[in-house]
Amino acid sequence: MTKPAEKPNMKSEGLDEKQVQVVEFSLGDELYAIDLFEVKEVVDYTSITPLPHAPDYVKGIINLRGEITSIIDLQHCLHGSEHEFKSTDTSRIIVLDEAVLSKKIGILVDDVRSVATLESNQIDYTSASQIGDGSLIIGIIKRNTTLNEKELNELIIWIDIKQLLHGID
Repeated sequence: MTKPAEKPNMKSEGLDEKQVQVVEFSLGDELYAIDLFEVKEVVDYTSITPLPHAPDYVKGIINLRGEITSIIDLQHCLHGSEHEFKSTDTSRIIVLDEAVLSKKIGILVDDVRSVATLESNQIDYTSASQIGDGSLIIGIIKRNTTLNEKELNELIIWIDIKQLLHGID
């Protein structure tokens, strides 16, 4: 069994000790989240310049206000080569804070749903450590939503983006 991911530091300015903030996004039909404080900004999808001989998960580079930023296909990192990213009107690039990996990195996602402040009782940290490579999953966010007057239970996988992208050159 792998060691469970550590709970994030929840003592951010303006937050209760039992609250965390995440950016929620979709990849295909799956919902994911990353820590808000690891995100620099979210930008609309733009043309990506491919790099020759780059690993499959590297889609290429973009010029973001004069800064060259490497773009990573997060779906490929999570699920392997079975996925081919196709941009849509809702596609976004989540630009990570440079402190996360000490480089300029953006991740491709199908849509950014929201920035959410969560109470600790909405996150299951225990189950996350028992699923697959538990070190990549911080927790499972449980949310009840209503769609067309029907109540739905959503599960959002909160991933440790630093751990997931740790080996990227």
